[in-house]
Amino acid sequence: MTVEEVLNLLEERVAPVKVSDDFCAKFNMYDNSGIIINCGGEVSGALFSLDLSETAVNRAEELGYNLIVTHHPAIYGGVSRFDLKTNAQSRALAKCLKNGISVISMHLNFDAAPQGIDYYLMQGIGGTESKVLAQVEGGGYGRAYDVRPRTMPELIEDIRKNFNTNRVIVHGGTDKKISKIASFCGAGLDDAAVAFAKSEGVDAVVSSDLSHHRISELVESGIAVIQLTHYCCEAYGFNKIYHNVKTGLQAPSSYFTDERFA
Repeated sequence: MTVEEVLNLLEERVAPVKVSDDFCAKFNMYDNSGIIINCGGEVSGALFSLDLSETAVNRAEELGYNLIVTHHPAIYGGVSRFDLKTNAQSRALAKCLKNGISVISMHLNFDAAPQGIDYYLMQGIGGTESKVLAQVEGGGYGRAYDVRPRTMPELIEDIRKNFNTNRVIVHGGTDKKISKIASFCGAGLDDAAVAFAKSEGVDAVVSSDLSHHRISELVESGIAVIQLTHYCCEAYGFNKIYHNVKTGLQAPSSYFTDERFA
């Protein structure tokens, strides 16, 4: 199985890179999804890791794998220099190139896939059917949905168990039952997302990488804010995607959890 054939499998089973391209065009966003490094040859094994880190590259080498599939783009903006002395990302990329490890990154298209990272965030919280904020053909991002009514402490306990994390911060809402939630994976809680959550009459918002002024606006509007780490918010869904696609890989595979951030 070649790197190109793995990319085709990911696009067929989850979402094509075109979904990312369409999001960027429609919502004035930027992304870099697809094959980032192609060393050619047959794939000996694929490691799925949320990020291209030195730790993930070392793990791929230990397993004898020559492909890493990431969610976050291994190269996001233009690369102007490789500083192997002080920059960990440069070292990870250089090690891939030196040792013949190819890299595929699937970012916004995996966020927005019908069964993608944003969808699985909702599912992990307890939602099933949702109204979607931002849509393009073949994908959508930002969801508002009903959940089984619970007190905030009960909801947080369920989130900690489902996402296997203790890194949860709650702003407001400790004295009321939560029955409707809006969630946005990663760093997606922008002004449009805040307006969407308010218009949908949700009791709480779940996201990560939150700015204080948006937290304040939501809490002042009577909407609680549940803050997860970016890693926790997205690794849960990326792991689900891995299990959905691994049966189609004609090579060994493994999922890497970085315990430093989980």
